[in-house]
Amino acid sequence: MKGYTVFVEREITAPAERLFGLIADPAMHPRFDGSGMAQAAAPDSPRSLKLGDCFGMSMRQGIGYRTMNRIVELEPDHRIAWQTTVSSGLGRLIGGRIWRYELEARDASTLVRETWDLSRDHQRWLLRLGPLPVTTKKNMERSLKLLEKLALESPIPPPEAPSGAPEDPG
Repeated sequence: MKGYTVFVEREITAPAERLFGLIADPAMHPRFDGSGMAQAAAPDSPRSLKLGDCFGMSMRQGIGYRTMNRIVELEPDHRIAWQTTVSSGLGRLIGGRIWRYELEARDASTLVRETWDLSRDHQRWLLRLGPLPVTTKKNMERSLKLLEKLALESPIPPPEAPSGAPEDPG
């Protein structure tokens, strides 16, 4: 961990527009979350994010919880970042980390950089201790592998309904 950030990069043979479309759709996040913690986007989350938009995410790490995420950086097809807090009164005490994706189009591929930025997290001093930065980096590497696999699927299947949610009969 350098300062308060961890990042990973992967060159993916897919256009930046396609990759950005996946990353900017909260419903797709569980499909490429290398930690396995993201379960489902809140039903009222936008399907294509804009600067200032908020989206909720059901998470699970031992127990279930919800996060609220606000888009704090956005340059279509190049960069998107959201700041995460918990969806409760604890949001002022817990959270504030930023997840950032930067896309650099190349001839036949895109260089994708994912960054875990703790510089604005309320618990940054605690989160950088112990194994969490190393574990997070491994999970981010898995995320980019899953993003690549998802981007190369054609067409991309719709997100699965969260467990316990009714299936669409149509």
